Amino acid sequence: MVTDLLEWLRSLPPGALLAAAGLLVFGECTVGLGFIAPGETGLFILGTTVTSTSEFLLMWGVTTACAVAGDSVGFVIGRVLGPKLRETRLVRNHAANGWDRSMDVLRRRGTFAVLIGIFLPLLRAVMPAAAGASRLALRKFLPAVAIGAAGWCALHVALGMAAGAAAQQIEQAVGAGSWIVLGLLVAVVATVVLVKRRRTRHTGRS
Repeated sequence: MVTDLLEWLRSLPPGALLAAAGLLVFGECTVGLGFIAPGETGLFILGTTVTSTSEFLLMWGVTTACAVAGDSVGFVIGRVLGPKLRETRLVRNHAANGWDRSMDVLRRRGTFAVLIGIFLPLLRAVMPAAAGASRLALRKFLPAVAIGAAGWCALHVALGMAAGAAAQQIEQAVGAGSWIVLGLLVAVVATVVLVKRRRTRHTGRS
């Protein structure tokens, strides 16, 4: 069953898979869309289609470029709108605590905060805009984003690649029951992301 699913995904045009991965990451990294598009889970699933080093490097390069582009859009939005972005309905309802934490860490850590924030779900969604609003210099923002985005994309694509290969090996050994393994891996990733986001939203509202 897992093999059939993976083969179906791999039968899709490579360009379509890359476009889907790029759009997903762009949406995750642009302010606001990270609450709708679960970038980690999507990259994990799309990573299961990767079967070679060249495919990994291509997906990694495309998703990294889209992540940097999404972060840059968020930065520009923050630079244009400034601190009043904190009072918009989207941020107040979904990321008030994340915004406040981002601004606090940016004041104390500067560029390092951008690098670390990329790996934290809710902070990643607002960190670029917060960096723009805090007047962080673009020449400091872009290198941190590029390094962090490259690491974030490589991590989740590699996890998906490893899970896909493991699922196929297990299925060959024990049969169709191995779909449980892949299903559990995806469920764990999705659950961790959702729990973190709900806790942060609850903290922000209390």
